[in-house]
Amino acid sequence: MARRNPALRPRTLILPPAPYAAAILGGWWLDRTQWALPLDLGAATRPLGWLVVGLGLALFIWVLWTFTRHHTTVNPYGGASTLCTQGPFRYSRNPIYLSDWFVLVGVSCLLGTVWPLVFAPLIWVMIRFGVIRHEEAHLEAKFGDTYRDYTARVGRWI
Repeated sequence: MARRNPALRPRTLILPPAPYAAAILGGWWLDRTQWALPLDLGAATRPLGWLVVGLGLALFIWVLWTFTRHHTTVNPYGGASTLCTQGPFRYSRNPIYLSDWFVLVGVSCLLGTVWPLVFAPLIWVMIRFGVIRHEEAHLEAKFGDTYRDYTARVGRWI
């Protein structure tokens, strides 16, 4: 079987929002079960939760606007037509996944439980090796030295 050309598109293994959504749903369920240890944050975290979710959504909208201006795709299974280094990409090579982390933390605060955050290490591994590794291989194969120079200037997360 022939290997796919990474310059055409990333070989993404996981739909990126799925692990975050699973953690939120699983955490919510664990928080409501009788047998799980309660990991309550309390109602006082709700205003913080709205703020952090809002930051995550604002960052995501900024990314979408940047992608639209550069005529490239947000689809994790599609090939990039342009290397975005403007907007939020000046500060992070993965601002969408960073916005997903903000939403995860914010929703945990809104739910008043730490349970969704218990899954954070697993989410990190899934996103890093099931998504980001393949996106980086695609971008390096497609944009070469331009992408390598970009990675030397801008961190993966911040």
